[in-house]
Amino acid sequence: MEKIPVIDLEDCVGCGSCLEICPEVFTLNEALGKALVINPQGCSESRIEEAIEICPVNCIHWAE
Repeated sequence: MEKIPVIDLEDCVGCGSCLEICPEVFTLNEALGKALVINPQGCSESRIEEAIEICPVNCIHWAE
């Protein structure tokens, strides 16, 4: 089973850092001002991991 990235919307500040790394996986919901996962398998696990690590509020994690 592949890993699935999840965003904790309560903590997301909508900075867009994850979109810069993986625009195929993440998008910004303008109405909410939050990032959303739109295609969990849109890029490699290593690039998603990079997006997880660059998040300033650590709101992205792997689903368990």
